[in-house]
Amino acid sequence: MTTRTAPTRFARGTVLGAATLTIMAAAIIAPSLPAMSDVHGAGVLVRLALTITSLAIAVSAPLSGVFADRIGRKPLLVGALVLYAVSGTAGFFIGDLTVLLASRAVLGLAVGGVMTAVSALVTDWFEGPRRAKFLGLQQAFASLGGVVFLPLAGVLAGVDWRAPFWLYSVAAVVALAAIVGLHDEPRPHIATAEKFTPPARAVGIYVLALVATLVFYMAPTQLPFLLAELHISPALIGVVIAGSTVTSAVGALLTPPGRPVAVSLALLGIGWLLAGTGTVAGVVAGLLVGGIGVGLVVPHLNVQLAGLAAPQHRGRVLSGLVAGIFLGQFLSPLVVAPLVALTGIAGAFAWTGVLTTLGAIAALVVKEKK
Repeated sequence: MTTRTAPTRFARGTVLGAATLTIMAAAIIAPSLPAMSDVHGAGVLVRLALTITSLAIAVSAPLSGVFADRIGRKPLLVGALVLYAVSGTAGFFIGDLTVLLASRAVLGLAVGGVMTAVSALVTDWFEGPRRAKFLGLQQAFASLGGVVFLPLAGVLAGVDWRAPFWLYSVAAVVALAAIVGLHDEPRPHIATAEKFTPPARAVGIYVLALVATLVFYMAPTQLPFLLAELHISPALIGVVIAGSTVTSAVGALLTPPGRPVAVSLALLGIGWLLAGTGTVAGVVAGLLVGGIGVGLVVPHLNVQLAGLAAPQHRGRVLSGLVAGIFLGQFLSPLVVAPLVALTGIAGAFAWTGVLTTLGAIAALVVKEKK
């Protein structure tokens, strides 16, 4: 067992501040995508500038979990925040698309470390209902980061498409707070040759997170282009997409329903059916509904995984959820691209909404049988 000490208010605030930099880290440049396409003339590669960050997070998160368990949560968090600030702001100075993609991949390494360290710290600090409550608060702050940064990114993108990259510099301030305010808990001894395999139930949770995120991430990767066709400005695009993060924060703070997975998928499916109408009103309503669904389920999955892991394995088990979420983000534009080519962006949302709603019904049926 580890020695558990109560975190100070400053420590809790620092961790929640770090959480705001995570989920929407890649999407900060979403309002810049149309202008980036005009500059570089490569639509798919420009979309990858957003999603390659997610791939790097997915690949590196398990390594971050090992680092968190062996070296400690605080060193991982501080180092990842510094790397986040450097690699994120570098995009402002880079003119070559290939080099920009490389810098975005490095940013992904940093985000994976931040997310893993934050979740591990929270599950170290708390148990039972207090853990569930703070994990919901963590998810709410992660969503609220989008509320703050996406509209601001939209305003900055209206001035210069490169300007939103400066928003990543906020991580340097959080890193200083982490150096001052966090103290590593004593870690249990782990044998160097120890092998760890996540439980089968954990793997199922990872797959669920991947699929749900793949669907949800259609918002920042596809909607800017649909809204641009409707003559919406970059600033308003940022505000519209941020709407889903507002309701995601609300969902994270709600008491989970009896069947959170089925309810979450149902809300996401209904939301995407609304977005599939192809109107501004439908898109806004759909994002608000879908955001609640995602906000409901993520803290639930974190709680489930924390309960499956011993303290010395917790970083690795939780890092798998990070990997699943961000692999879903990376795959989203690639998987959805053929559907967009066949039906258009609005049609892709409609058909995805149908499939997700059917998935919710299937989840209910499986639960009833069990």
